[in-house]
Amino acid sequence: MAANYNEAPLLEVEGLKQYFPISSTYTVKAVDDVSFKVYPGETYGLVGESGSGKSTIGRSIIRLYDPTEGKISFAGMDISGKMSKSTKDKLRMQMQMIFQDPMASLNPRKKIKDIIGEALDVNKLYNTREERDRRVEAILQKVGLAKEHADRYPHQFSGGQRQRVGIARALILNPKLVIADECISALDVSIQAQVVNLMKDIQEETGAAYLFIAHDLSMVKYISDRIGVLHLGHLLETGTTDEIFSNPIHPYTKSLLSAIPIPNPELEKNRIALNYDYKTSGLDYTKGTEHLVSGTHYVKCTDEEFARFMAGEQ
Repeated sequence: MAANYNEAPLLEVEGLKQYFPISSTYTVKAVDDVSFKVYPGETYGLVGESGSGKSTIGRSIIRLYDPTEGKISFAGMDISGKMSKSTKDKLRMQMQMIFQDPMASLNPRKKIKDIIGEALDVNKLYNTREERDRRVEAILQKVGLAKEHADRYPHQFSGGQRQRVGIARALILNPKLVIADECISALDVSIQAQVVNLMKDIQEETGAAYLFIAHDLSMVKYISDRIGVLHLGHLLETGTTDEIFSNPIHPYTKSLLSAIPIPNPELEKNRIALNYDYKTSGLDYTKGTEHLVSGTHYVKCTDEEFARFMAGEQ
């Protein structure tokens, strides 16, 4: 199932701010005025270096954090402020998260079948024990694990297998949106490819939308329909995968793309990685506004910066 851009967005984030007061005089602005939309069945890739606020956005959307400011709408519900019990229950059923560290996010004292089946228990989604076991076995099979694995504990699995358990746990409720928070960064490259292909297959089958958070641009290019580039809590550039990769406008996006290794030793030898330092760049993210480059491609900057970027100057 391809992304459906004719329907209303499944997730709409407007002006999201997430601040963490550290002391009476100092506040960390982890996410500063971020807006984007995710449509049904699409994969939206959120990229940026470590510490740019990607995971914080994911956690704010699923309400592990209370947003400081801004509006988050999901499946027609406002989930940014205080939520009613019915809204909360719907959110828990229809939005799930796959966490970065598969070992830290699995309870070491529980068997795999109980970790995955917990969502079914909480929401009372089965009539008999057999039905529950059947559903757990079916989802294990879907993520490429055997039903014999159901009685094992997390420490008996490899990293890639644990991440599959995390994916199975997120998918057992058939959610509309899955937030994948750096879910492949702890895995070997060959295992990464397996896990991403698995996620694509499941998306084809179920029509779920993904918010795919990562810092590996080549992987994001492979899985995402649209991409948002994040730096220091600001969403600097957003557009389709093709628009971002074929025509990066913001110097930060250009520096990220120039860092991707080329799998050809002759070309790799001559690859020039662009350096970008916000402190010395002369740019001020807080003064930027959205400017349309073309199609669905937007960049956040001031009018003067936009003129410079479009003229090809850094």
